[in-house]
Amino acid sequence: MATESTPLALPADLHSAVDQMVLDGRARSRSELIEHAVRRELAEAKRAAVDEAFSHMANDADYQLEAHQILAEFAQADSETLPRSLRPTHRPA
Repeated sequence: MATESTPLALPADLHSAVDQMVLDGRARSRSELIEHAVRRELAEAKRAAVDEAFSHMANDADYQLEAHQILAEFAQADSETLPRSLRPTHRPA
């Protein structure tokens, strides 16, 4: 993967903490640790955006009704595909 250098200024306490993590072997380098931290932050932002995009469904009565109907329609087939040890002991109404 191609990389680009970026000057980065950190507060002294973070700089020391990053260096300590490298010394402790928890990261191979400052760059690796910061790359992983940025990737985690970007992944969290992406998850939050997806959650926000679908959040209206939680309060949408029509969607909730349809979702429950679909679940009910597939409940029998779902239980038949589970190993016997994982099947529910009671049948849904």
